[in-house]
Amino acid sequence: MTCRLCVRVLIISLFTLFPTGATAAAQSADNAQEAKQIFEKVYGMVFGNEGSALSYAVNIIGIYKTQGSIIYKGKKLRYAESRYASWNDGKTAYMVDKKKKTVGIYRADDDNKDNYLSKFKFNINDYTYSWKRINNMIEITVKAKHSIFFGVREAKGLIYESNYYPVSLRIKVAFFWTTVKISNFRAGGISDQMFVFPKSEFSGYSFDNHLKD
Repeated sequence: MTCRLCVRVLIISLFTLFPTGATAAAQSADNAQEAKQIFEKVYGMVFGNEGSALSYAVNIIGIYKTQGSIIYKGKKLRYAESRYASWNDGKTAYMVDKKKKTVGIYRADDDNKDNYLSKFKFNINDYTYSWKRINNMIEITVKAKHSIFFGVREAKGLIYESNYYPVSLRIKVAFFWTTVKISNFRAGGISDQMFVFPKSEFSGYSFDNHLKD
């Protein structure tokens, strides 16, 4: 379920400078500070109180492909693919498997609702940042400060310079890259109603309640 971690690191990207001398070192420090500021601005736009929505297409080195849509608003989340879907209102998460016709019900903060995603938690302070301008876009770089095997080691992302809207993202996990193409991005105007689970649509499904686990 790689798609679920992709937007959490939506603004991350890869670009490393190799400067020499004191002036270059100062420029590198300024670049890192600016990159982190850009990251924080876009993160606020995606996960802020007004929310955001986008479509995505994921390709993991040609082995696994998927596409869908995702909506964020603070701690609330909703996504949909051909097989999987989820409604998370910030308190309760409903994890739908359309093939198995099951709905798992979890606390919103329960890592067990998605064992894969729980391994990819992203701590902003564990990474170094840099950025560069590419035509009318900005490429932001994030690299893990310490060597890690399972988790986000490195990432590259493109955003429009004019409005910081995301265009694409590549995430390196272990020794392979996950490519995510972003489209139909919209910032703001997200209603809380969009995160309410439509139980009536899944009347024939089996419900597994994990709230008491």
